[in-house]
Amino acid sequence: MKLTSSALGAVGASVLLATGAGAIDVDVTSTDSIKNAAKLAAAGMTKWYTGYRPGDVAGNLPDPYYWWECGAMFNGLIDYWYYTGDSQYNNITAQGLEHQIGDYNAFMPQNQSKSLGNDDQAFWGMAAMSAAENKLPDLGDDQPSWLGLAQAVFNTQAERWNDKKCGGGLNWQIYSFNKGFNYRNTISNGCFFNIAARLYKYTKNETYMDWAEKVWDWELSVKLFDLQDGGYHFYDGADENINCTEVNHIQWTYNAGVHLAGAAAMFNATSSDEWKTRLSTVIKGLDVFFKDGVMYEVACETGGTCNTDQRSFKAYLSRNMGYSMVTAPFTQDLLKEKLTTSAAAGAKQCTTSGDEATCGLKWTNNGQNDGSVGVGENMAVMEALQNLLFASVSGPVTEAAGGISKADPNAGAGATTTTVVFDEVTAGDKAGAGILTTIVLVAIVAGAWWMVA
Repeated sequence: MKLTSSALGAVGASVLLATGAGAIDVDVTSTDSIKNAAKLAAAGMTKWYTGYRPGDVAGNLPDPYYWWECGAMFNGLIDYWYYTGDSQYNNITAQGLEHQIGDYNAFMPQNQSKSLGNDDQAFWGMAAMSAAENKLPDLGDDQPSWLGLAQAVFNTQAERWNDKKCGGGLNWQIYSFNKGFNYRNTISNGCFFNIAARLYKYTKNETYMDWAEKVWDWELSVKLFDLQDGGYHFYDGADENINCTEVNHIQWTYNAGVHLAGAAAMFNATSSDEWKTRLSTVIKGLDVFFKDGVMYEVACETGGTCNTDQRSFKAYLSRNMGYSMVTAPFTQDLLKEKLTTSAAAGAKQCTTSGDEATCGLKWTNNGQNDGSVGVGENMAVMEALQNLLFASVSGPVTEAAGGISKADPNAGAGATTTTVVFDEVTAGDKAGAGILTTIVLVAIVAGAWWMVA
């Protein structure tokens, strides 16, 4: 039986009521307390993952989770090890990432092809980039390196840059015959920007810098983000069928998050006033995602319409806030209080049972678990907690300063030369971190209670 998000929430709520467990008790000024709290949240998150079991598929979460979110989860576990020193999940993380490498060593497994979006691939690519930056040992045994995997994702996506309409940009879907191909979603382009920026920081290869600048400038030109009240606001996407002349103005935390980290990487690598200003302006725009200092998913949380994907999005803003504070230390004064208040509120509404915790969605819920539980909910709290440890780490390594992952600038070669043949694609086949397609556009807009004009 396929459990829906509401069913998962009902099951979780009944378990919590039965145990009568308490909230995560965390002192956000204590490194040890934060580590212990993050450990509880990580244990509660990984209980949903069964890919390491004999007969199960490594690198896949069970229904209702899509493939991309497992890559996002592994990224969180890489960072968990980096911040806390707890290596207990490293083996299943490396195993899962290796199993999903797929064709061209670029996270393009054939069994995901019917619904493979650029954003889906990129979330796995960002996990590989984090593995390289955080010095997770390469796989060895003639397997591609973490850095090479990130480079393969970049190379395959650079080949897909589409200037036939809208003046450029990545389409949501990789293959033109997949529904939703016409949508130029911000998360696909933002993830590509993120990977390019971090690759430039790591390698100092100016090709990556040029691409990061190109993506940023293009997104701004078609108004996938713009300046509102002194800060950049990042929107959902635009339709190439109308040449991207209209933008859907729903705002999600993860769009802001991936651009935040990319801008931080670019500032770190260039020390330029221009990127410092851009980064500061991204941070100013984050205010829309905080209520009384606590992070919330403004487009769906209050209205109770967040789907399974969207319940994980706060994890990626928290993750990238930590990355920014480590990589661009001047941002600590701008971000630390927001993350600290949010982490404390998130932990307060989790419920503990033994050595794990189950966390809800609404951190603004005055310490009450709302019964919405799952991978995304726990990942978000784990990320908010562990990224408070930014001051205890030295920051991402680079090729010239501490990096151990081997570069492969030509990784992913040949990915655009093969024709893939699919069965008919149904609405149920659609996965990905992207939100809108032509099929579901009206439903999503109707379900989101808040939009920026």
